[in-house]
Amino acid sequence: MAASFAYPQFGYKPPRVPADGTERCRVAIVGGGPVGLSAALDLAAHGIGCVLLDEEDSVSVGSRAICYAKRTLEIWDRLGVGQRMLDKGVTWQIGKVFHGPHQRYSFDLLPESGHQFPAFINLQQYYAELYLVEAAREQPLIDLRWKHRVSDAVPGNDPGNGGVRLSVETPDGGYTLVADYVLAADGARSTMRRKLGLDFRGQVFEDRFLIADVHMKANFPSERWFWFDPPFHAGGSALLHKQPDDVWRIDLQLGWQADPEAERQPEKVIPRLKAMLGDDVQFDLDWVSVYTFQCRRLDRFRHGRVIFIGDAAHQVSPFGARGANSGVQDADNLVWKLAHVLNGEAPDILLDTYDSERVAAADENILNSTRSTDFIVPKSATAKALRDAVLDLAADHAFARRLVNSGRLSLPTAYCDTPLSTPDRDAFAGGPAPGAPALDAPLNGQEWLLHRCAGGGFTLLVFGAENPALPDELRSKLTVVNLPAEGVAAQRYAARPGTAYLLRPDQHIAARWRQPTTDGISKAYRKALALAA
Repeated sequence: MAASFAYPQFGYKPPRVPADGTERCRVAIVGGGPVGLSAALDLAAHGIGCVLLDEEDSVSVGSRAICYAKRTLEIWDRLGVGQRMLDKGVTWQIGKVFHGPHQRYSFDLLPESGHQFPAFINLQQYYAELYLVEAAREQPLIDLRWKHRVSDAVPGNDPGNGGVRLSVETPDGGYTLVADYVLAADGARSTMRRKLGLDFRGQVFEDRFLIADVHMKANFPSERWFWFDPPFHAGGSALLHKQPDDVWRIDLQLGWQADPEAERQPEKVIPRLKAMLGDDVQFDLDWVSVYTFQCRRLDRFRHGRVIFIGDAAHQVSPFGARGANSGVQDADNLVWKLAHVLNGEAPDILLDTYDSERVAAADENILNSTRSTDFIVPKSATAKALRDAVLDLAADHAFARRLVNSGRLSLPTAYCDTPLSTPDRDAFAGGPAPGAPALDAPLNGQEWLLHRCAGGGFTLLVFGAENPALPDELRSKLTVVNLPAEGVAAQRYAARPGTAYLLRPDQHIAARWRQPTTDGISKAYRKALALAA
């Protein structure tokens, strides 16, 4: 247990089930971790009610996911919790890479100024979940149900057959919940995945790593330190990260032959940590776990009216902070589409683009995670010799630093091949292309660009020009944001007078023009909702 964190008990409430034992809802979310809670808050922001089911009644034990990326913080800011995460988290952007006892180089993940959020914060997952739960409790459209365990699921994929039937067990007995759509956010050991007879494909790497959360007073800076072949730990790698409340995350490579249960015991963990920190450093163990690298995913994330998000859909190794960040971005991609479908503003086929866009994102994350693993854990003596040579060269040569991979850190995916984007017809030398996430920028020293685009709908950015004429069907559906054709925002968007960008509700670029036309905006909007022929 964390030394300075009191684990809350959210409390069980019995459901109000009709006499026939069957309850109905528009959306059910299975799983109350960061991904499921983010999806619930986003649905509420779009005016869609949901029932969130979780078999526990508290937050996760141990720090678990700790590195939250800039894009995830921007999403959480739109949902009302970003600043709270930032205020509590440990901000960092500098990483250092060591080989043996020697530092080889350092890197800066956000070298330019003019961003509301840093490249990363470190924040224990239990804090992230607590803040999301507290925000969800304030939303009357979110029905949080703790100690409600889904024991079975029968998918109904046709509009006329009553939706997905969930069997739910509670301390007071069972009931049936029928949902128009179910979001499966129940993690790596997903019950929903198992009940639908689905399995991952991919790779499990033959190595084991120790995670230790250590409570201690230390003078280490708020940076990411990664060692290859550290002098204090034979035959592996090590990672050090600072978290709030004087808690430090330490990862140590153990090897495939290590006994996971034995390695969790204090008599095994403490000598390893003393070898790293020194005998004179006083510390307490908060939480210990042993894990293996896994890079796997479902073939498809959408299965009719059941849609998988987060670790229930895909798994990657922890190095690179791609797990929770990609899961929150799954929810960000899915919810606006589901809201438009439920409100009758878009066809059901729009939900298929969640599958295609986020499968591509998962493949990108798996590729980067696999490459990280192969570099951290060489598979042969030759591969290790090559890796060590790259590390030695990195001390003096910039080209070699690009080859070092201690866990390439999470970046948002650009949906390059999505059918929802309108391809460029105008020349742009820079700026975010269709499919890419929008870039934040300061406005007038008092406001941020993405704040102006956080209403949950489509946004049209117009630089240095009068608002273009909009057809009647779009006047109530588009928020128009006028920006000057000079300054930081204009530079980041490669804008000149008349330039316009159409942003989707998840703040990815749907289209851009040098001089937009009414017809062009209308067609791009319809295409982004899968309404185009």
